[in-house]
Amino acid sequence: MNNPLDALPGHLIRRVQQIAVAHFLDETGDAGITPVQYGAMAAVKANPEIDQRSLATLIAFDTSTIGGVVDRLEARGWMQRNASPTDRRVRLLTLTREGEQTLQRVRPAMQRAQGRILAPLSEREQATLLKLLGKIVAADCVLEAAQDAAS
Repeated sequence: MNNPLDALPGHLIRRVQQIAVAHFLDETGDAGITPVQYGAMAAVKANPEIDQRSLATLIAFDTSTIGGVVDRLEARGWMQRNASPTDRRVRLLTLTREGEQTLQRVRPAMQRAQGRILAPLSEREQATLLKLLGKIVAADCVLEAAQDAAS
């Protein structure tokens, strides 16, 4: 069946995102973690004591809803908020030991999901796809920075 949407990059990117989430959840199902939660945890692991706003920027997630993600991770005992020594309004994020263990346990499943996403492509096509996707993301970051500077 011919679908005219298949010629639209936005449609195909949305479909690939759906596929990526499905593979992630299939591989990590027993852990009960979402891709956004995994990304937040991995970012906090790499950047201990990051604040929520910076975390949202780092993982390209909406700043108005990152609090809910952190709330759920904190409720599960995987992340904690700590008061900033320099600004009482700011909470700094760290992973708990259980959070670090969960991240380590889930990493192989996440990597399997990534492999499943790319499996239909040759190694060369995989490298090209990642390069091109990175180029689109980088161009958008430059555009966002220019828009932020103008406002």
